[in-house]
Amino acid sequence: MKRTLVILFLFAFLFIGAKGQSDVSSAKPHILPEVTSWTSGQGTVVFSRRIVVKSKDMRQAALALATDYETLFHAQCAITTGKAHRGDIVVERNDQPVDNCEGYTIHISDHIAVSAPTPLAAFWATRSLLQMMLHSAELPCGTIADIPQYPLRGMLFDVGRKYVPMSYLQKLVRIMGFYKMNTLQLHLNDNGFPKFFDNDWLKTQAAFRLQCDTYPGLTAQDGSYTKDEFIQLQQLAQANGVEIIPEIDSPAHSLAFTHYRPSLASKDFGMDHLDLSNPEVYTFIDALFNEYLTPQADGLPVFRGPRVNIGTDEYSNANRQTVEQFRTYTDHLLALVQSHGKQPMLWGALTHAKGQTPVRHEGVLMNCWSNGFAQPDSMRQLGYQLVSIPDGLVYIVPRAGYYQDYLDCRYLYANWTPAVIGDKRFAEQDPQIEGGMFALWNDIPDPSITIDELHKRIVPALKTIAAKTWTGQLVTLPFDHFETLGQQLDNCLPALTSH
Repeated sequence: MKRTLVILFLFAFLFIGAKGQSDVSSAKPHILPEVTSWTSGQGTVVFSRRIVVKSKDMRQAALALATDYETLFHAQCAITTGKAHRGDIVVERNDQPVDNCEGYTIHISDHIAVSAPTPLAAFWATRSLLQMMLHSAELPCGTIADIPQYPLRGMLFDVGRKYVPMSYLQKLVRIMGFYKMNTLQLHLNDNGFPKFFDNDWLKTQAAFRLQCDTYPGLTAQDGSYTKDEFIQLQQLAQANGVEIIPEIDSPAHSLAFTHYRPSLASKDFGMDHLDLSNPEVYTFIDALFNEYLTPQADGLPVFRGPRVNIGTDEYSNANRQTVEQFRTYTDHLLALVQSHGKQPMLWGALTHAKGQTPVRHEGVLMNCWSNGFAQPDSMRQLGYQLVSIPDGLVYIVPRAGYYQDYLDCRYLYANWTPAVIGDKRFAEQDPQIEGGMFALWNDIPDPSITIDELHKRIVPALKTIAAKTWTGQLVTLPFDHFETLGQQLDNCLPALTSH
């Protein structure tokens, strides 16, 4: 009963807010991220609570809409076929050739017609409709033509240095889907800094967060994910339009592996570096990746999505031999991932490790995070697809005193899109810039940094990066208006993420 009253109060609050503002029909609907195009019509219509499915493959989007509508408004929807009546939502496939499989249209007149080229695009349309109905029961007549400016819109989450419960990751992918964010990169292994652990590598926190059968005992004892849990997370994410990109990071950030098998550690660069002159390193890491990339009993691998990240950030470049060994190792892992039919991703490091040994680029996606490690213009010239994740702009490191504790969302909203990578600015929608992400790194071993503390940092960053990757340079809402609308929508998230 209390929950029902909260939802009704929220609905009333948003509805009154709508009436209290200037009722200008030409203003874009209240949707985050902001739609890329809106043509206003005359009048309004109220949803009849009937969803008419015109194409069989659109039924899943209709089910998602009905389920979430019932959660938010405590009223059931009927899903049917046949003729549409006033106020019905009609979901159908648009078979016209399109350049972007995520773009959709919503035409609102006597009924609400959703037209999309793919089930994913139809799902995004349902998110827009839910947000509009949260703002007002009366939907303004007109036409939305909405298309993302960048195909990859995401977040990196460091769960290696700090265990993040699966329940929160499940909640997170639902929130991401609500704001049309489609990529969650999970950094599955890492280690702390020795300075926080008596400058002793053996005492320094390190963790690998997945169940591992190849190397019993490698899986972290302070929190981990079973294979079944991880598969279920990927399935839930996919149902919310989100791809999980698993990352196993090496040959630096590898203390979890050298704690488990000390013979893998470099004697020159610290125990968090693998010794790339040791053939055993290749045997160990290959077997680890193969465990998650080889089909299981059900015929599918543990890593279900199309992409896998191999890490490769911040390894030493102390001498020529080390650089060439690093390049050889990087190319080897890229080839390994490709051999399993996946697109490999890596952290940009090939300016830092400039050398002669070829490192493949075709079909490879690079996280461009530091221009000193990988100059984005040079990497673009080499042929890499780029993800804009510039550390000085979009890195959150709670309570570290470096990078940012909270993202400067106002600055990013005004000044950033994925076309900006550090001090380099590219043309908007450059075909080699896949998109953009922000990152949350858990460098500081402070137990008072709870999941709630992380959540408070994630949500405003997520909405801002969603706006600047989906709508990009086309945003028109003033930031204060954007922020107010986002806070109103956030009030609905506990209900939306509870099922």
